[in-house]
Parts: sequence; structure tokens; C-alpha cells
Amino acid sequence: MKTRNIKNLVCVAIAIFALSACKDQAKVDADKKAMEEKVAMEEAEMKAQEAKAQEKAKQKEMMATSIAAVASENEELSTLVSAVKAADLDKMLSEPGSYTVFAPSNNAFEKLPKKMSIAELGKPENKEMLTKVLQYHVVSGVITSDKLVAAIKGSNGKYTFTTVGGHEITASLKNDKIELKDEKGNKTEVVLGNVKASNGVVHVINDVLIMK
Repeated sequence: MKTRNIKNLVCVAIAIFALSACKDQAKVDADKKAMEEKVAMEEAEMKAQEAKAQEKAKQKEMMATSIAAVASENEELSTLVSAVKAADLDKMLSEPGSYTVFAPSNNAFEKLPKKMSIAELGKPENKEMLTKVLQYHVVSGVITSDKLVAAIKGSNGKYTFTTVGGHEITASLKNDKIELKDEKGNKTEVVLGNVKASNGVVHVINDVLIMK
């Protein structure tokens, strides 16, 4: 009887020990899983931060070579740059996108009549008109000189396209040079084409285009 009691006690002790060991193992497994989840979360957060930093660096690089930046680096376009800033269009021409800009030179702005001069258009009360004039020089999509010439030749010598402002410009060739005609019938010539930017291309022209 005494021996049997001892055996029973041993069995109970073993059972208690096994149960305790199972509980300890369960805790170890739970702690391990929690640690693994924490590490995975930290790694995911680190990757997200790295991706964000890379995207920020990419945007910074793109802005440094954007249409707005390229124009700012050209002294002959300083008047245009000032006008773009006054019309709050510099952000659009700095951000990701795809544009073709026909950029009037400083001399082009000097040709404008007094009532259309940059001094007048730059006044706060004339901001809407200034914005419309500048938008008349911007087209959605990238149109290189080669593409424009091909379009002109494929349209019987005259190719008409629409600007972001909803007005039309007609392009043609004169002595192998690209000539643009605005809605008022005024003509201007592309004097420097295919100035590449991260968000499009710039063609410098020697007159300001005026819409109806």
C-alpha cells in the first residue's frame, strides 16, 4: 500500500511538472512569436521610411531639372520666370507631369504693347489675364521639334493643336524653321527647340502668343 501511494505521488509530481513545462513552453512560444512580429513590423517600417526617403530624393532631383528650373537657369527667360511665379504656375511646371512649353524670350515680352506689358499683366488685378496668356503657351504632352515637324508635314503643311487653356495654335514650316501662328493671326518662330526637362520640353520663341 505504501509503495502504491509513493507511485501515485510520483505520477502526480510528474503530471504537475509536465503541465508546468507545457505552460513554460507555451509562454516561450508566445514570447518568440511576439518578438518575431515586432521585428517584422520594425523591418516593414524601416523599408517604408527608406522608400519614402528615396521618393523624396527622386522628387527633389526631378524638381531640379523641371521646366521651371530649366527656365530659371536661362537668362533670356527671366521675364517669363517672373511672370510664371506671379501667376502661381511655377508649382505646376515644377511637379511631375508632361508638358510642352513655348517660352517667349525677354525680347518677346518687350515687344508687347503697354496695356499687355508684363508690368501691367503682373499687377494683382490682372492675374487672371496673365494666367490665361501663359497657359496659352503650354500644351499637355511632350512635343519635340521632330514630332512637330512630322505633324506639320502630315497635315498638309499646317498643324493645329490645343493648349492647356483651351485655345489653339497653328504650326507650319518656313525656311525649314517652325513657325507658330496664334489666334490673332500673329506669327512667331521657334529660335531654340528641344530644351529637355524632367517633366517635358521647352521651345524658346521670339514673340508672345495672344489668344482671342
